[in-house]
Amino acid sequence: MKKRCQWPGEDTLMIHYHDKEWGVAVYDDKRWFEYLVLETFQAGLSWKIILHKREAFRQVFHHFDVHKVAAMSHQEMHNCLQNKAIIRNWLKIKATVTNAQAFLKIQSEVGSFNQYIWSFTNGKPIHHYHAHSNDIPTTSDESHAMSKDLKNRGFSFVGSTICYAFMQAAGMVNDHTIDCFRHKEIIMTNAQQ
Repeated sequence: MKKRCQWPGEDTLMIHYHDKEWGVAVYDDKRWFEYLVLETFQAGLSWKIILHKREAFRQVFHHFDVHKVAAMSHQEMHNCLQNKAIIRNWLKIKATVTNAQAFLKIQSEVGSFNQYIWSFTNGKPIHHYHAHSNDIPTTSDESHAMSKDLKNRGFSFVGSTICYAFMQAAGMVNDHTIDCFRHKEIIMTNAQQ
């Protein structure tokens, strides 16, 4: 049996996410926006809750089409509050729309969100070598800088802890523990790119 990080537990969806997605470097703006939406809703909650509602978020937020989300009306946002399949938090729903608008501004200024966001790690994933999950930090200098810059650009729900989780999910940081089979796989994949 493969050894993996402890956090997925026995949950099938969490295990699949851990084994196939978490820590894999993202270079696509649509995927970046999806992770941004999911991390916004994760604030104060567990990732397991968000992951199990991911498909509902996909439906509500136009398959994570940033242009459509940025153009959502006040009525559409209020309709989200009636949808029991997602997290019905007005501030997070509103933040998703304003974050989409800020995301589009970055795309127009820089060329792509991908180019902008990777600048916080000089365009390369950071590989950590933690023996235990308790050793994994919840913030970093890079997440502090990212949080500050995103806030200055009008983003909400982008504190340093959220930014660090965002970096972990999208492969800017490899925080699989060293005994996890994915740790080495992620390093090998990044070396080939």
